[in-house]
Amino acid sequence: MDSLLPCRTNDPELWFAEHSAEVERAKTLCRECPLIDGCLAGALERREPWGVWGGEVFVDGTVVARKRGRGRPRKSETAAAGTPAAA
Repeated sequence: MDSLLPCRTNDPELWFAEHSAEVERAKTLCRECPLIDGCLAGALERREPWGVWGGEVFVDGTVVARKRGRGRPRKSETAAAGTPAAA
């Protein structure tokens, strides 16, 4: 059964990665997992503080659509959000 679980057959750090691309890879791997629903339910029940659980990203104990990288947002993200870019 462990061979079917992506979190057991890939680098566990992937599910707690800092980089958005790696987090998205973990989410993609989760979508193929037969335990995705139970994993998410357990993470919600335990109020997991961070990481990818059941194909969802947790940040500060809350499910978020995507993980924002550290530091300032890119100018393209700032413009998309409708806020003026810093000078």
